[in-house]
This record gives sequence, structure tokens and C-alpha cells, in this order.
Amino acid sequence: MALRMSTLFLRTLREDPADAEVPSHRLLVRAGYIRRVSPGIYTWLPLGLKVLRKVETIVREEMDAIGAQELLFPALLPKEPFEASGRWREYGDNIFRLKDRKDADYLLGPTHEEMFTLAVKDLYSSYKDLPLAIYQIQTKYRDESRPRAGVLRGREFIMKDSYSFDIDEAGLDKSYQLHRDAYIRIFDRLGFHYVIVQAMAGAMGGSKSEEFLATAENGEDTYVHCASCGYAANVEAVRVPVPDPLPYADVPAAHAEATPDTPTIDTLVAHLDEHFPRQDRPWAASDTLKNVIVMLVHPDGTREPLAIGVPGDRDIDEKRLGAQVEPAAVEAFQEKDFAANPALVKGYIGPGALGSDGSSGIRYLLDPRVVEGTRWVTGANEPGKHVLDLVAGRDFTADGTIEAADVRPGDLCPSCGHALEAARGIEMGHIFQLGTKYAEALDLKVLDQNGTLQTVIMGSYGVGVSRAVACIAEGNHDELGLVWPREVSPADVHLVATGKDQEVFDRSEEIVRALEAEGVTVLFDDRRGVSPGVKFKDSELIGVPTIVVVGRGLAEGTVEIKDRATGERSAVPVDDVVARVREALRPGFAG
Repeated sequence: MALRMSTLFLRTLREDPADAEVPSHRLLVRAGYIRRVSPGIYTWLPLGLKVLRKVETIVREEMDAIGAQELLFPALLPKEPFEASGRWREYGDNIFRLKDRKDADYLLGPTHEEMFTLAVKDLYSSYKDLPLAIYQIQTKYRDESRPRAGVLRGREFIMKDSYSFDIDEAGLDKSYQLHRDAYIRIFDRLGFHYVIVQAMAGAMGGSKSEEFLATAENGEDTYVHCASCGYAANVEAVRVPVPDPLPYADVPAAHAEATPDTPTIDTLVAHLDEHFPRQDRPWAASDTLKNVIVMLVHPDGTREPLAIGVPGDRDIDEKRLGAQVEPAAVEAFQEKDFAANPALVKGYIGPGALGSDGSSGIRYLLDPRVVEGTRWVTGANEPGKHVLDLVAGRDFTADGTIEAADVRPGDLCPSCGHALEAARGIEMGHIFQLGTKYAEALDLKVLDQNGTLQTVIMGSYGVGVSRAVACIAEGNHDELGLVWPREVSPADVHLVATGKDQEVFDRSEEIVRALEAEGVTVLFDDRRGVSPGVKFKDSELIGVPTIVVVGRGLAEGTVEIKDRATGERSAVPVDDVVARVREALRPGFAG
């Protein structure tokens, strides 16, 4: 049955919603696909639900094609499995927790690793049952601190999560590759440009990890790629090439110097050039060692100061740092924290006060570029003083290294050494080799060929289904509205009847019936008393890929067919319209 706009539950808007930050958010609301309920929570209206269901269908078809089996877990989950895996505590404030009338603890599922693991443990006990791949398409809940961008980052969202179960690493490798290939087919069909990048496993655990990112200028994820060797990685997963140690036998002994009014790197460099000029070149920010203090908040509420030493021309990347210290959260080091740590002199913090042997006792981690023999200017732990010629390995050591400094275009590729380029994207899929983390926590074992219990090896694979709708919109729109790829469009054809002549509406009805007989889905603008201009604007905003206009040309026996993506228009005889539409649909039409 055609969707008739005279009765369709739809209102298009001419103005952007006030809280919309990105094109997909603006256009999905304006075109009547979604409606905000509260921050991060949206209603899927009829047109939006049709697009969402088509995305689900694509995901299901490709998952079924690799032999994965669909099931469905509840969204309301008991506390105990998450306690066993440690994630009841690790998730902290990021999950919705609640109690039933008997005061038992529950949560709204953010992911379902524990449920999948326990389901397999309950039903399977032998290596003969494996390999196994099972999946669900389920609503998830995360208490985002700052929901934004419509359905791109919501508090309630729909995700496909699947899990593989194997008896050994070779089996996991095969399952991982099957899912990876399926994801490539899924994202190819969804109709937006994407890249596959190395990623951090984060709180999910596991070893090998890759993200599928939809390229987008306003994406919240930054990734780097190398045009020379093809390396690509989320900045959180980039590993800095570590320089070789440097000789330092001829470096003078470290010496503290007065550097008044130099609490910043820029003021320090200017002071050095004026009062301690170098013979070879001017001082640079990269000659200085910046020591940044943050506060880690662990899931149990414990607060731990952490000091990070980075070259002075670098900043701390919050996402990179957050990925390294998960499940702890990172907070700014505040004035009250400085007051509680008097060994720290704000603006003049140096390695002498840091590390397990320092006066503050604060754990101290260094950027990997701070290798033995490198020579630095850094804080002397006294107001208005810095140390010059401080050599790593000779004058100070740290408690370890950390990948927390920002990654920039032009940095060296860790694979081939050429310059990296940077771009932005939106995470659409993430695949992990989980290994045995959850199987061990929940005692998932099966008997092997020798009758010995073996811990099952798992993989985890997620696709943001509701996020995909927004992602497709981000990559398929113009100044007039949405431009849906045919495979996910809410209809094959948007038929617009214009004018007041009854014959226009009668002939439009005939065309709709003829199209439906051919298996073509139609969005029919049959509204009376609505101007042609409004109808045209709505058709462009809604974004169905083929638009048929029945109007003034009918007097000459023609109708107009418009390609929404290219803007190309053609007048065709009314008797040929069904054949011409069928021809337009043919490349991606399954009817």
C-alpha cells in the first residue's frame, strides 16, 4: 500500500531544530523521520522506522549469510553476571541502574557479552558444538554524559551485536575474518564512504580490534592514515615510533636557572631565547618537557593523581589518554588537588617531584619520545625556576610510558615512516578478538577431543544500526534535503500530484496502482489544497531517490521524472511512466 501524505503521520519543518549540531540531526527532524523525546532519546516516526528497518534487513541478510544465528536477549538485566565480569563496577556512571520491588539490582543493558557467554555455557559443553556465531539486534542503553547529534550519540540506541565462540586461536581468526568480510558487505550496501582503522579494545577487552568509520568532516573520531603504505588507525590506537637512545656524555650537568614569569611554554621559550640563547638555533617548544597532572577516578570512587610528561609542543589528547586508563575516568587537576599536594609547584612542575621516588610520590608516565639521552628544559619544582640540560636516563626516570600526546598530520607513520594524514569519521562498527576474558570470568569451558576442559575463545562484533541511519544521512544530503541511497530509502518513488484538477489526482491514482503492481513502493503526495511549491520542497527534503510529478504536463500527455541525487529531469509520456520508473530502479531494484 502506498504511503499517502494526506494521512501519513508526518510534519515537515522549514526551520532547523534549535539543538541540532550536525546535518543528519537537522534533516532527520525537519523531514519527519525522528522526533526528540528528551536529550539523547528519540521517537522513530513512520518514515524513519522504514529506513531503520531496511538497515536492519541488510545487517540480518549479511549476518545470516555467514551462518550466524539470531536471538534476542532482554534489555533489563540482573546485576550478578556483570559483577562476575567486573563491569558492574567498571561501567561507573555510564549505565542505567535500577532496583526491583525486592531491592534486587538490575541494569539496562549497554552491551550483552555476559548474556551471550552464559547462554552458550548453559547449552553447549563440547568442542563438537563449535564454532558458533550468534547475534541480536537490540535496544541498548548508556547514560551518556553529553548526548548529542541526534541519534548519532544517544542514550537509547539500536545495535547489532554478535559473538563468535571457538575452541582455539585459529578458529577465532577465521570467525573474525568472516565477520570482517560481512561488515564490508554491510557498509558497502548502506551507501556511505567508510574506512577500516586499527582501534583500541578499551573496556571491552581483547586483542585485535578494528573500527569501521564513516568519513565525515564533523565526525567525533579522528583517525590517521598513510598514503604510502595504507596504514590507518584511530588516534587512540596510534603507537608513536620510539626514537633510538641518544649519547649524552658531552651534555653539561643539569642546572636550575631563574625563569621568572614563565608559567607557560610560550613564555618559557621567549625567556630562554633572551637569556640563554642557543648557538645552533632558537629555542623551540619541542625542547621543553611539559608535565601535566590529571586526576584519575576509578570505578570504586578512588581518586589517583597521575603525572604525564610530554614534549612541550604537544598537548594531551583526552581521548587517547582516556583509552589508556580505562576503566578509570579522567578529571582535571583542580586547585584543591594542588593544595593537597604541596610538592607540586603549579607552572613549574619537574620530574624531581614526580614518580615513585619523587617528593610527591605521584605516578609519572612519559611520552615514548622521551627516550634515554634526550635533553630537556623543564620545571625545577620552585616558583620562577626551570632546569636546563636535564637528560632522560641520566637525571630522571619515570614509572613507565603512556600514549597520551596528540597525534598530528605530518607525524611519522609507525608502519613505514612516511608522513601521516588526518581525517575525521563516525564510528559505525567495531570488531574485537575478545579472547578468553568473559569466558574465564563466567567459566565457559567445553571438553576438547581429549576430554579435557578448554576455555572457549570469543570474538565480539558490533554495528550501530540506529546510528547508521544518521550516518547515511550525513553522507547523502545536499542544500535541499536528504538524498537516500535506494536500498535504504523509505520508498522507491515519491509521486507528487500538483494543482487542483481532478484529472491529475485520478491519473496519479492509476500510476500508483500500476507501480504497486510492479512491486514498487510509493510515497504519494495526494494532499489537496497544498501548493506545488510546498510539495516540491517536501519531496526534496524527504529525499526519496526518484520523484514523479504529475501536474501541468498532463494536458500534453506527459509527466516529469526527477532523479533526486543528480537533479536530472525528463518529461515522459504518461503511458510510459511505469516502464521508465522500472528502468530507473533497475540497478538496485529487487522487485
